[in-house]
Amino acid sequence: MSDNRIDKRLRKRLQLKFGIDMPNQVAFTEDISQQGLCIKTAMVLVPGSRLKIDLTLPDGSVTRLAGVVMWAKKVPPRMLHMVKKCGMGVYHRILADDSHPRKM
Repeated sequence: MSDNRIDKRLRKRLQLKFGIDMPNQVAFTEDISQQGLCIKTAMVLVPGSRLKIDLTLPDGSVTRLAGVVMWAKKVPPRMLHMVKKCGMGVYHRILADDSHPRKM
């Protein structure tokens, strides 16, 4: 299977929180690009779900994103570190009015 994405994915582990109404589930990115990210989590949402994401950047600031789950692969929590590409693939955009650089 070939990867036809226009944007290159950067393998980067960043902490984030996600949720439907409020970002309250802690997880980490597996990779990230300008258009999307892979969230490594056992708490997957069904494809098509809209979610809010608070992404913690390396400098400690937090950026609010809105996303849509494009794919989900559920694995048991104890298997997360052994399975590649598990969790959720999310198409995202930065929420300009909700972006709030802040230290955690």
